Amino acid sequence: MKILKYLVLAALVVLALGLAVPERIRIPVAGATPKDWNAQSFWFEPWGTSGVHKGIDIFGKTGTPVLSTTDGMVLFTGEIAKGGKVVLVLGPRWRLHYFAHLDRITTDALAPVASGSAIGTVGASGNAQGKPPHLHYSIVRLLPAPWQIDGATQGVKKAFFIDPGAYLKEQ
Repeated sequence: MKILKYLVLAALVVLALGLAVPERIRIPVAGATPKDWNAQSFWFEPWGTSGVHKGIDIFGKTGTPVLSTTDGMVLFTGEIAKGGKVVLVLGPRWRLHYFAHLDRITTDALAPVASGSAIGTVGASGNAQGKPPHLHYSIVRLLPAPWQIDGATQGVKKAFFIDPGAYLKEQ
């Protein structure tokens, strides 16, 4: 019975995030400015084994706080091969915010987060080992609008991704 109550509560949070919570956007690396990333690196091809760079890399010193870009709920924390130590946050409009190559993770799965709250620190984990420390930041739409899908393979894939550099300029 406790699990059912928990699932209902989680579903209500997810629904509220999609419909009612406004986006309060911020740059995810403490003290960073747009000068700390290459605006042309989003959707850059070819990009290593993933083929396309689906986000931006924001450079900083190891241990610099990584902040949630928006209000939301942490869906996943852990370690994966390419991303290293990662955090995945579900934010307003059912957008997934992906933070990778962290040195440390300072939040937990299923925790609520506020825009600007610390979720980890800049690092070089995963396939960023041996490279300058940075945060890889991506935004994925769960529900793209039909007019954003142009039918071509890259167009279909790209319809699900938002250019984080343009997104962060809105702040």
